[in-house]
Amino acid sequence: MSYFKHETAVIDEGAVVGDETKVWHFSHIISSANVGSRCILGQNVFVGEDVCIGNGVKIQNNVSVYSGVTVEDDVFLGPSVVFTNVNLPRSFIEQKDFQHTRIGKGASIGANATIVCGNDIGLYSFVGAGAVVTSTVPDYAKYFGAPAVHKGWVSRIGRDLNFDENGKAICPETGEVYSLEQNVVRPL
Repeated sequence: MSYFKHETAVIDEGAVVGDETKVWHFSHIISSANVGSRCILGQNVFVGEDVCIGNGVKIQNNVSVYSGVTVEDDVFLGPSVVFTNVNLPRSFIEQKDFQHTRIGKGASIGANATIVCGNDIGLYSFVGAGAVVTSTVPDYAKYFGAPAVHKGWVSRIGRDLNFDENGKAICPETGEVYSLEQNVVRPL
């Protein structure tokens, strides 16, 4: 495997890091973690036990991806995104039964957003900066606020989708067509 590791980064023996991935200053990848190809892990990124990160993922500075979180291909995690993995933390109780959170392919999560464990982030969805996600975010959905609420729909490349009376929308940049039926968006 050929990847770049900054001299201050720590990649524990046993960790898998894909080709062309870059691991920057003061980052740490635990031995049982798996990081895909063509990823960028910014400064001070932590990848915990049994975490799987897909290909083409960009994780900006100061993000900890804890046990229980799965990050699919082509995800963007903005600076200081926070993941939780226990619903009722107590310092005096050892808890290893982590809640699972899946970040779907192509999703983007803005800076300083918090993802409460057990809530999946859908394919190509967009979570705005500073949002606090306390429920599952559907595919292609746009969520903002604290707590985060549904604010619309986006295309695969993140452009706003405006659905007509027939439940059809066209991405203004790519021309891709989408359908909206029973609050579910699908590309056609």
